[in-house]
Amino acid sequence: MVGPSRPIHAVTFAELAAFAGRNPVLSLAFVGLTVAIIANEIAGLLSGIKRIGPSQLTALVNRDNALVIDLRAAADFAKGHIAGSKNVQMSQFDPENKALAPAKALPVVLVCNVGQTAGVAAKRLRKAGFTNVAVLEGGIRAWLAADLPVVKGR
Repeated sequence: MVGPSRPIHAVTFAELAAFAGRNPVLSLAFVGLTVAIIANEIAGLLSGIKRIGPSQLTALVNRDNALVIDLRAAADFAKGHIAGSKNVQMSQFDPENKALAPAKALPVVLVCNVGQTAGVAAKRLRKAGFTNVAVLEGGIRAWLAADLPVVKGR
């Protein structure tokens, strides 16, 4: 049996200030994390690199013939990757490669495990003159979480 219901207690500014005074380390940590999250979001917005979800990636591939570059290790790629994606390890990733010149006109979507490595590679592509660059938000994990198919092998 559930106990008696209690009304929700709204925290007043005075109570919040008292808590902050009693817990300065927690308060500073909260403020620091909040500032870091906001700065990270602003940096992402100003970078000019789009972050797209799995359904947007599917649409880009089907509609605009997007080039999907998977930056994961070859063994991870072989275990399962997005159909049609090309595997290029970060150690071999060279946006200045002449073979990539024709791809400058295509949308390019970078994929890694969770989206961090792809963000670094996307900045390098933008610097090399690629204008339509995106990162799969959440990486291959987001793709799998959306229950989308992968292809095994190379």
